[in-house]
Amino acid sequence: MQRHWLTYALVTTLFWGVWGALTGLSAERGFPDTLVYVVWALTMLPPALIVLARAGWQLQRDRRAVIQGLTVGLLGAGGQMLLFRAVESGPAYLIFPIVSLSPGVTIALSFGLLRERTGKLGLAGIVLALIALPLFDYQPGQQAQDLGLWFVLALVVMAAWGLQAFFLKTANSVASAESIFFYMAVSAVACIPAALWMTDFSHPIPWGWNGPGLAALIQVLNAVGALTLVYAFRHGKALVVAPLVNAGAPLLTALLSMALSGASPSGTKLAGVALALLAALLLALQPETPSPASSAEPTPGPARDPLGDGKA
Repeated sequence: MQRHWLTYALVTTLFWGVWGALTGLSAERGFPDTLVYVVWALTMLPPALIVLARAGWQLQRDRRAVIQGLTVGLLGAGGQMLLFRAVESGPAYLIFPIVSLSPGVTIALSFGLLRERTGKLGLAGIVLALIALPLFDYQPGQQAQDLGLWFVLALVVMAAWGLQAFFLKTANSVASAESIFFYMAVSAVACIPAALWMTDFSHPIPWGWNGPGLAALIQVLNAVGALTLVYAFRHGKALVVAPLVNAGAPLLTALLSMALSGASPSGTKLAGVALALLAALLLALQPETPSPASSAEPTPGPARDPLGDGKA
């Protein structure tokens, strides 16, 4: 079987890995995370329009395509809004490890509902990825925290992002990748008012290069990675793509951050890097195995290859 999914997944991993290493620069310069979201939502529009143009402006407007596309987008954007609230009221060192387990939701749904399967290498890679993900953000030795609203919100975000990846796979069976990404961009822009409402404008905000300018250059990496992720899910199995990207991108982020800062990583982060590296290799090396549900999937609309090889 053709392995286009792996190419797209690796491109997403590269873009998101670099984005993860640089995204904190905006906050360091006083640009609020909520406004970074606004900039990111706007950077989703150019790639959405570009791929639509290359597809001959064939935006699917049937009910299933619109509902599935908007569901994918709103689960991602809505999860981000809730994550802002969670971090305001709870410890980030516990919230992010919980949220990082979202591929577990995707894997469970893909295994149970889509009947996706993988081989021994893939199964080992999935297990290692799920173990590695929380280690990137977990900080041992911190004070115990009472469970409160932050814990509930973290679980909701984890579920939302896990469901988003699952619906990203199912959406590709009823709509073209270009249409899906367009509706994702629309959903992101629709949540801009909520992000503005959550922004504290009483503090000084840089509006020049250190503000939206820098944020745009960094967030476009996120947007392009999201586009190639749509194609990765289109061609690959959700229970493989989700752990590969979610382990590979933090792995690259950690390596780049350590190289740029020269800081010595903690033991848990080193363990996460090692496990994520092994997980990514196993998932990439796993031979393709056909899914029992693949032959039953409806034929989606036309899809053009954004990397230009003419294959979809």
